[in-house]
Amino acid sequence: MKTSNVWAVIPAYNEQHSIAGIVKKTKEYVNNVVLVDDGSTDKTNELARQAGAIVLKHIVNLGKGAALKTGCDFAVKNGAKSIIAIDADAQHNPNDIPRFTEKLKKYDIVFSYRKASRKMPFVLRFGNWFISNITVFLYGIKLNDTQCGFRAFSKEAYKKIRWSASDYSMESEMIARAGRQSLKYVQIPIQTIYSDEYKGTTIIDGIKIVFNMIKWKLFKR
Repeated sequence: MKTSNVWAVIPAYNEQHSIAGIVKKTKEYVNNVVLVDDGSTDKTNELARQAGAIVLKHIVNLGKGAALKTGCDFAVKNGAKSIIAIDADAQHNPNDIPRFTEKLKKYDIVFSYRKASRKMPFVLRFGNWFISNITVFLYGIKLNDTQCGFRAFSKEAYKKIRWSASDYSMESEMIARAGRQSLKYVQIPIQTIYSDEYKGTTIIDGIKIVFNMIKWKLFKR
């Protein structure tokens, strides 16, 4: 059953091969899908619009954090009571959306974690383990997969976790702010889907994330 109060926000950069399918599948569960085209040079914008998404466009690539914030700000301004954040590269299955919306009835924010799999790149498995332990130590939030971007949160929670980071650090900043605000959270398992080409957090990104988490803790950002 679709609901008008839950909006999906999809940040995207050069995802013409997967975006139409993601938008169409997502629209089976929510009425409003916001696609933020983060400076793509391919047909992401056009194909997402044809598939039924509300398309917002950054003229230049600003980063995933900036794109997701643009979409969430737009959704809240236009009546969203809850937001589902989902990636554009087909690594997240929109069929899981009802599981998120059900949990939002009791929790402020719903995280997800990819089940351990050999298909998951080693650097990602190690990075998740390391960053997860840092997260528990600094903010008291225990998550299996801190970098999984498939998440959901209420409008009220978004106002408290609204991040400043424009890159992949956004996902950790969201957790840091949720911990500082003592938001009620839960995590659910999702299917692990990986294409042949690895995209996502790199070793350098991981180092920056840990550095930022320490900085946020020290300076109460």
